[in-house]
Amino acid sequence: MRKKNSPLIETIAVGSELLTPYYQDTNSLYITSQLNDLGLKVRFKTIVGDDHASLLSCFKLALKRADLIFIIGGLGPTSDDMTREVFAEASGRELEFRNDLLDYIKSRFQRRGLIMTSSNKKQAFVIKGSEVIENKVGTAPGLWIEDSGITAVLLPGPPIELKTLFESGVMPRMEKYRKGFNARKVLKITGITESSTETLLSDLYPKSPEIELSVLAYPGQIEVHITGHSFSSLENAESMIDPLVNSLKGRLKNHLFSENNEELEEVIGKLLLKNNYTLSTAESCTGGLLGHRITNIPGSSKYFLQGVQVYSNQAKTKLLNIDEDVINQHGAVSASVAELMAEGIRKISESDFGLAITGIAGPEGGTKEKPVGLVFTALSWNNGTKVEKNVFVGMRVSVKSQATQKAMDMLRRQILFKNTKQRKDIL
Repeated sequence: MRKKNSPLIETIAVGSELLTPYYQDTNSLYITSQLNDLGLKVRFKTIVGDDHASLLSCFKLALKRADLIFIIGGLGPTSDDMTREVFAEASGRELEFRNDLLDYIKSRFQRRGLIMTSSNKKQAFVIKGSEVIENKVGTAPGLWIEDSGITAVLLPGPPIELKTLFESGVMPRMEKYRKGFNARKVLKITGITESSTETLLSDLYPKSPEIELSVLAYPGQIEVHITGHSFSSLENAESMIDPLVNSLKGRLKNHLFSENNEELEEVIGKLLLKNNYTLSTAESCTGGLLGHRITNIPGSSKYFLQGVQVYSNQAKTKLLNIDEDVINQHGAVSASVAELMAEGIRKISESDFGLAITGIAGPEGGTKEKPVGLVFTALSWNNGTKVEKNVFVGMRVSVKSQATQKAMDMLRRQILFKNTKQRKDIL
């Protein structure tokens, strides 16, 4: 290894689809996270298409400049899967056929009642001198190659295969490269802007180089990441960040909804279960997204009773019994209609809570009085109703996401803090 105390690490994600706007390279992010936990940092990250010349150039460059190389993807059975062959060429090695791997691949097909195709035979070839890393959930084995102080790891591209193989076969081998221990904590907050968060926490940024704090903003949500690095133990790293985490929690107060990396729908699901409450939803501009997020959580049938999409005025009247005169007077996008939607779905489904959303997601349909991004979120319970007026920014998808986040946060705060004050912002 060129630098014993500081290995230069490079990740290479292989796949032409990763160079289009339709696919994201999440595998490199996962590997980087795992390496960070070992006190290691990635210096180079490359994405390369399924092209022989491009792959060869990329692999040769990595072999010249890196000590640890992680190559992801291109180990499949199709003609454009050529990582194994091209890396062998770049490193001056040969391929050898392994009958035991072929038998393993055949057995996987047989267990599923399928017949292996001839194209899968290429996955039984390995680079000579490499260690095979068993793939317990797929047909493409991983390869570990060490030569002249350089280590290269070839990994399958499907995320479930990569993660399973990495945890069982790569991480144990990586212990010899460990340079320390990282402790991480993610505080998730909502109901406050990024700039307000920055102002609130500005004096808490750590001065020690062993502790890092960063604020990341997403639609309707902000994450505060805290990382502590220790050369001795994970326990020591955790103890380093505990005081800062406690200070942050004290500042964030009711805006903090998770410190265990949970999504907001998970949090409200647990609150509903714990208190034996039930929920129903009525959605207009979000078109079912709120119900989708809530039912993404396993076991949600224990507390989620019903959801309706009332996109048209007719649907609001027919399904929720909203008086046409109210819609004509205030408009479908109004606090009055949001209130009646929440109350209507709660009464119809006989749930403890009713959540409702109506708004203008855009990009068209806005006016000066009611601009794109205007959304009313409403929460109804047995002795009250709250309505919030919101003006969200961003494209249609972002507005819809923020609207569902706000609605769920209203429910969270109501259950936790029993805030029964009613507020209506009617245009």
